[in-house]
Amino acid sequence: MKITQAFRFEAAHQLPNVPETHRCRRMHGHSYRVELQLSGPINPTTGFVLDFFEIEAAFGPLLARLDHYCLNDIEGLENPTAENIAIWIWDRTKPGLPALSNVRVYETPDCWADYAGEDTGV
Repeated sequence: MKITQAFRFEAAHQLPNVPETHRCRRMHGHSYRVELQLSGPINPTTGFVLDFFEIEAAFGPLLARLDHYCLNDIEGLENPTAENIAIWIWDRTKPGLPALSNVRVYETPDCWADYAGEDTGV
């Protein structure tokens, strides 16, 4: 079974590694949406893979670190692309939510990155 819980946050960022002429080089903001997908068996007693309140409690402190901040100022997000944000969230969420199977970060309603813990090639 797969379950997903979505979260939203507002944040500013700039992409320092794109050409000077790229519009994302300038400081700007997004209304981000993060989806945490968990996979596992349904507990026969609770009927849950995991209680959504437990997911919220596990992710809440990270969400507070992101919401209404400049992402470039957060350690590990100096180049805050959607891809890097997804990896950053995975690395900090997976230890507390072992059933985490995917992190999806929407930068806009039409643009997102998915990360499932695969090798980043870095």
